[in-house]
Amino acid sequence: MSEPLLFPNSHGAEDPERATVPFIAAATAAVSGRHAIVICTVEAVNLGLPGVADDIEEEGMPPLGDLVRQLADAGGEIWLCSACALKRGITGDQELVPGARIVGAATIVEALTQGRAITLS
Repeated sequence: MSEPLLFPNSHGAEDPERATVPFIAAATAAVSGRHAIVICTVEAVNLGLPGVADDIEEEGMPPLGDLVRQLADAGGEIWLCSACALKRGITGDQELVPGARIVGAATIVEALTQGRAITLS
């Protein structure tokens, strides 16, 4: 498997454009056969909950829910920052969207040492 491409995202419904752009890039990478991971922090951790991304759409961009599904269908992953998730009441006991999981800082740091972080702001 290729080195992971990491796409950080800290935005959700409060900024649909910034929430969508990392998923466009990650889904494109995953469909192209790359190991793509969206790392969700702050408000973006809510995107790991079923139905949340389905309500986010920026004019002129693909619906975020479609991108989340496309990423997962292509083998991509969505990592939810454990501290950010806990702050928002999201726990490992809850159902998450396919491809999503809650991870700690050590997992993210390890991935950074193995891959490339792509900033799209």
